[in-house]
Amino acid sequence: MENKKEMRNWLNEFNLTHPFVIAGPCSAETEEQVLKIAHELKDSDVSVFRAGIWKPRTRPGGFEGVGEIGLKWLQKAKAETGLLMGTEVATAAHCKLALEHDIDVLWVGARTTANPFAVQEIADTLKGTDKIVLIKNPVNPDMALWLGGVERLYAAGIKNLGVIHRGFSTYEKTKYRNIPEWQIAIELQSKFPDLPLIIDPSHITGNREMILEVTQEALDLNYDGMIIETHTDPDNAWSDAAQQVTPDALKQIFKDLKVRKHDDASDEFTNKMTKLRANIDVLDANLLELLGKRMKVADEIGQVKKDANVAVLQNNRWNEIQEKMILEGGKKGLTEEFIVKLFKNIHQESIGHQEKVLNA
Repeated sequence: MENKKEMRNWLNEFNLTHPFVIAGPCSAETEEQVLKIAHELKDSDVSVFRAGIWKPRTRPGGFEGVGEIGLKWLQKAKAETGLLMGTEVATAAHCKLALEHDIDVLWVGARTTANPFAVQEIADTLKGTDKIVLIKNPVNPDMALWLGGVERLYAAGIKNLGVIHRGFSTYEKTKYRNIPEWQIAIELQSKFPDLPLIIDPSHITGNREMILEVTQEALDLNYDGMIIETHTDPDNAWSDAAQQVTPDALKQIFKDLKVRKHDDASDEFTNKMTKLRANIDVLDANLLELLGKRMKVADEIGQVKKDANVAVLQNNRWNEIQEKMILEGGKKGLTEEFIVKLFKNIHQESIGHQEKVLNA
């Protein structure tokens, strides 16, 4: 699959003066609920109304969606509001029912993206469709798996494609429900800059209070739009209550978001950026020089451990380093999350160097 300007055609056809927005409840609960939310969103920046019809739950016994009847509610909402309708599909049967009910936007969820067999089944069922089909990143941080899902859909002749960044699962406790791992989405964006990229701050944060923050960060990274879970009574929603916002709160988010220009052709801007980027290049070169010197010290440590027949990993020492660096990094305006990731990678590289010495 090659990047093509035509990948943006479906998005360009909306002719929007603001980012593309998909919004609506995590789950369709009742016909009344679906219609109420849709009507409250129709005169806003929302282009597509979303509602989960089938809800894959981590464990059995939870609410797994209302099923096919909910598609009829979406049809009615479309007729009354004029909004396009969207929902998640996970099986061939879901796809067939969604097409029969003229759902405009379909997306493949994170759990499904992680299963190439399931994605291929969806691609075969939707082959040649002119519907908009989006694919969320897989639950695990694997850019190749995410891109592979897009390629399967593309190979099935589905041209109206896009990707949704909803974050990645982790055992670590962080402020996010699913950590963004922005670099993975940025890498995909660099490979396919014309493939529409949409942020899902609801699933990244799991917390309605952080929706604006994460959405703004995505727009600053040139994302094309957002998918935000919206409910008239979020605290009593049947699924994912904590991450849903009210229609009024969503409209306020639209007002608060700052949409940046992608570039500025002025000489002043260009000159300032050229000087600053040159400064960054020098600093990056210095960083690599320092890291190279650090690894030479790690080699020497490895030799000392080898001579004394001591194991490579010394947990107490690593914990001391991590605590110290978090403290020092905070003084320099660096977040704990960044420091932990950075020094984990440096520590892993150091271990690799020492193991080579010990096993030489």
